[in-house]
Amino acid sequence: MSPTEANEWGRALWASLPVPAFLLNEDDTIAEITPAAEHFLNMSSRSLRGLPVWDKLTIDAPLEEAFARVRRDQSGLFINNVDVGGGNRPPVQCNIQIGAMTDAPGMVLLLLEPRQIADRMDRAQSVKSAAKSAIGMSEMLAHEIKNPLAGITGAAQLLSMNLHGEDRELTDLIVSESRRIVKLLEQVEQFGNLRPPKRRAVNLHDLLDRARKSALVGFAAHMTLIEDYDPSLPATWVDGDQMLQVFLNLLKNAAEASRAGGTIRIRTFYELSLRVRKPDGTGRALPLQVEIIDDGPGLPSDIASDIFDPFVSGRDNGTGLGLALVSKIISEHDGWIGVESVPGRTVFRISLPVAPKTEETE
Repeated sequence: MSPTEANEWGRALWASLPVPAFLLNEDDTIAEITPAAEHFLNMSSRSLRGLPVWDKLTIDAPLEEAFARVRRDQSGLFINNVDVGGGNRPPVQCNIQIGAMTDAPGMVLLLLEPRQIADRMDRAQSVKSAAKSAIGMSEMLAHEIKNPLAGITGAAQLLSMNLHGEDRELTDLIVSESRRIVKLLEQVEQFGNLRPPKRRAVNLHDLLDRARKSALVGFAAHMTLIEDYDPSLPATWVDGDQMLQVFLNLLKNAAEASRAGGTIRIRTFYELSLRVRKPDGTGRALPLQVEIIDDGPGLPSDIASDIFDPFVSGRDNGTGLGLALVSKIISEHDGWIGVESVPGRTVFRISLPVAPKTEETE
C-alpha cells in the first residue's frame, strides 16, 4: 500500500467511526473530529479546529490528570458511566476511552460511547429470548385452552335462556369473562404466528400518516397529535404492514397512558452516528429515528426495565403483549427500540436502516 493509499484509507476509517471521536493536540485543543462528533455537538469540524475541547464538551469527571497519564505512559484509559454534554444537548451517560497517538507525541484520541446505544442492544437481545418463550406458550394456549373455553361459553349461553335475575347475571359474567380470555389468547396467537417480514423500500412518513389518521378517528380521538418530521428523511427497508402495526401499537399505548386532552408528538430525524455491531462482527447503520412522545404520567418504575417483555403491563387489565409484539417486529427487522420515561414525558424511540439505493420507494 502506497503512502497516498494509506492516507486515504485512514481518512475513510476515521470518517466511518460510529461514535463521537476527538483528536486533541498537546494543549487539549481540537485537531480533528469525526462526523459522529459533529452530530453530537451540532457543530462542524471546521468551526471547532483549534478551540479548547473543554469549551465545547462538559464531562462530569476530572480528566486533566487522566490525559497527562495517557501522554506520559503512552497507554490507554477507560472510564465508564460519565455524564457528557455538548452544544445545546442535555448531558448523556457515556463510556469514555482515551488513547495515545504513538506516531504523534502529545496528541490523544478521545472516544465517547453513549450508553443508550449499548442499553438498547442489550435490551433487544433479552427481547429475542423472551419472544422465543412467548411463542412456545402461544402454541400451547391456542390449542389447549380456546376449544374448552368455546364449550364453556356455549353452555353458559344455553343456561341463561332459562334463568332470570341474579342467576342470569352469573351466566352473563361467565360468557363475558370467557370472551375476554379468548381475546387474550388471540393476541398471544398473533404474537407467535408473526410471519417473516417482506421488506421493501418504504416512506416512513406515509406509514406514520396512516397510523396518525387511524388513531385520530379511534383510540386517540381525545388527544392532540403533532407531526415533527424531517422532510429529507430517506426511505427505510421494512415490511410496511408490520411497521404500520408497530406505529399503531405505540400510538395506542401513548393514548391509553395519557389524560384526555393530552398531546402525542411524532418525531422523525436522522442520526448518522447510530451504528450497531451484529453477532458476526459486521456493523449495521440504523440512522433513521422515529420517536413517539407523550405527556402522560410515565411508566411505573417497577416495570420500566421490563416493559418490552410479554405479559408486563402498567395498566389494569392490560395484556402486556402490545409492546412485546412491537419489540419482536423491530428485532425481526434488525432494528432497535428503547424507551425513556419520567412523569410528564415518555419517549419510545425506534432506529431503522436506510433502504438500498437500488430499491424503489412504495
